[in-house]
Amino acid sequence: MMEWPLVLGLMMGGLGFLLLIGLPVAFAFIAVTIVGAYEVLGGDRGVAQLARNAAQSVANFQLAPIPLFILMGELLFQTRVAHKAIDAVERVVTRVPGRLSVVTVFGGTIFAALSGSTIANTAMLGSTLLPNMLKKGYAPSLAMGPIMASGAIAMLIPPSALAVLVGSLAGISIAGLLVAGVIPALLLSVLFVGWIVLRAVRNPDLAPSDPLPEMTLAERWRPFLLYVAPLSLLFAVVIGSLLAGFATPTESAALGSVAALLVGAGYRALSVERVVRALTETVKLSVMILFIIAASQTFAQVLSFSGATGGLIRLIEGYEFGTIEILLGMIALLLLLGCFVDQVSMLMVTVPIFVPLSEAAGVDPLLLGVVYLLTMEIGLLTPPFGLLLFVMRGVAPPEIGMRTIYASILPFIAIKLVILALIVAVPEVAIWLPSVMGE
Repeated sequence: MMEWPLVLGLMMGGLGFLLLIGLPVAFAFIAVTIVGAYEVLGGDRGVAQLARNAAQSVANFQLAPIPLFILMGELLFQTRVAHKAIDAVERVVTRVPGRLSVVTVFGGTIFAALSGSTIANTAMLGSTLLPNMLKKGYAPSLAMGPIMASGAIAMLIPPSALAVLVGSLAGISIAGLLVAGVIPALLLSVLFVGWIVLRAVRNPDLAPSDPLPEMTLAERWRPFLLYVAPLSLLFAVVIGSLLAGFATPTESAALGSVAALLVGAGYRALSVERVVRALTETVKLSVMILFIIAASQTFAQVLSFSGATGGLIRLIEGYEFGTIEILLGMIALLLLLGCFVDQVSMLMVTVPIFVPLSEAAGVDPLLLGVVYLLTMEIGLLTPPFGLLLFVMRGVAPPEIGMRTIYASILPFIAIKLVILALIVAVPEVAIWLPSVMGE
């Protein structure tokens, strides 16, 4: 049998090469796993083991929330109910420096609590708010930065399809992980608003004053009560059922999808075409994720059987690193990977190594899960290949270049790093709420 450093190098190098040449992550991961299973697990028997593992993995009932959470967000996005909610929020936020940027953060946080998709969140905020902000003279940095930063919060705040995936792959309580992201996400929103107001006060030219036209109290608040308040009930259905212990993550996701369907019907925004579009997008994302999950167990087995997992752990233990040092090393690698590869690839490459390593180091599983979610969220925004940077490029005017987009997100990445450091220094920020609900 090959030595474990060679197996580890070939598996990781092969995956990196296939991703570099543009092969979709699901196919790249399966191709590398097939070769690894054949070489390490015993030829045809290894490939047969891959097939058995794949069938068992995708039949896991714990994965059911992934397509359901995605469907929930897609229904709200396709029926444009979320767009109306953003317009309603804009009416009630008044007399605040950088008003439209603040509206972006509030709106992005609200939609993040209703959608498991960072891409849908960012695209919706960008298409709805960016043209108006630029038209009113907002600096691109204070217009685009909040859109991308708050759009990415959907990674942390439930319902998050990626949280379900992290929990499933890493053996972490899915209900606990969904709830653990709430406090860090709200802290991020508060700091985003504080930064925007500070920038707008110090340099009013970045966000010119744009007073709303005179409106009666009813005109200002009626759209909010009509379009935002009912959506908060939808959030209460999903998270309330989890916190109260009435429903499992799968049941709460199913309730959320039904509630989103009823909300769309209640606003008379439902049509066969929109439902089909929502289902089509849900199937696309879900199938990609399930393809990767199908190979994940065998990938971990190849690393374990070859001795790579145990060898790497013994190597690191030989340096006598403490728990914090090991956790910081994981974070550094995840942040580096986030600059170049997508979030699911980050998971697939690191989970088979990081989970046993964190167990050996005594890292709390929920803390590890929140660290994964926040570092993946930062990866969505990190130059040069952060996915949401290119989503913004797609909705921004042609004259705005990638350099401007990169510059606009840097302060918000710094804020996310501050919260990441806070979570490492004070783990209770992440694990307190799940401990209260007994997860």
